[in-house]
Amino acid sequence: MKKADETKFAVIRIAGKQYKVTEGEEILVDKLEDTKKVEPEALLFADGDKVEIGKPVLTKRKITVKVVAEMEKGDKIRVFKYKAKSRYRKLRGFRAQHTRLLIEKI
Repeated sequence: MKKADETKFAVIRIAGKQYKVTEGEEILVDKLEDTKKVEPEALLFADGDKVEIGKPVLTKRKITVKVVAEMEKGDKIRVFKYKAKSRYRKLRGFRAQHTRLLIEKI
C-alpha cells in the first residue's frame, strides 16, 4: 500500500465501517455486493492544519474510488475445540472475502 501525502487525508465510511485514506492508497474493505456504484461518505477531511468535520457527513467533499479487485480472499482463521480424555475434537475454518479499492481523488 503506497501513501502519497500524510498531511492530506480523509476518513470515509463504506458499508458501515470507517477507514482513514489518502490519495493513491489501496484499501481492503468487506466484500461489496454492487461494485459498479461505490460511493463512500466523507466524514472528515484534513489538509495540513485545515480540518473539516461532517455532522455526520460532508456533502461538499466527493471521494472517487476505483475497484481494483472485486473479490479477494483474506487470511484463513482456524478454530479448534478440544477436550482432553473424551475424544472430542472440532475443527472449523473461516476465510473472509474482501474488495480492493483504489482511492483516486479526495
